Amino acid sequence: MQLVVGRIGRAHGIKGEVTVEVRTDEPELRLGPGAVLATDPAGVGPLTIETGRVHSGRLLLRFAGVGDRTAAEALRNTLLIAEVDPEETPEDPEEFYDHQLMDLDVVTVDGTAVGRITEISHLPSQDLFIVERPDGSEVMIPFVSEIVTKVDLEGQVAVIDPPRGLIDADEAEVASSRDAQQGEGEAQQGEGDEGDKSAEGDA
Repeated sequence: MQLVVGRIGRAHGIKGEVTVEVRTDEPELRLGPGAVLATDPAGVGPLTIETGRVHSGRLLLRFAGVGDRTAAEALRNTLLIAEVDPEETPEDPEEFYDHQLMDLDVVTVDGTAVGRITEISHLPSQDLFIVERPDGSEVMIPFVSEIVTKVDLEGQVAVIDPPRGLIDADEAEVASSRDAQQGEGEAQQGEGDEGDKSAEGDA
């Protein structure tokens, strides 16, 4: 099974290094020296990693046969693809490969059906489940333990405890409106208190 493990960014320096947007929880395994990766577009690869290092929090790779900035810049936006055994699982039991999570049913802690995971989006700050709802709309669920409380691969289900408004925007609007009204009420009450204090001072 093929999995996207990175995307090549801009060239770094003049010796063929490139920055890489990491899309795997195991970069030391998937993006280490000697690894041979397929690419998208396919005509660019396969690419063999010659060296790798971290600089200012970014992963820098140099590929065999890519020796200058011009060649490195030509690889920009190329996806790096690793061949992974479909039976393989991450060492950390709390981590999952994208293909394990795809098509899982998503339900809330009270058993309400939300939809089905159709895509995993890897952002710099966190990963997101893209969930297709029965009506065809999509909702994005942050893949964090506070929200995704359980992933049951055998049962093919992910259980979530979403904050108000995450699933239904209408709930967020109602809550926001309520908060605004409460804030106005507190402000008016505060003005009244100040008036009373002034009156006491005059007395």
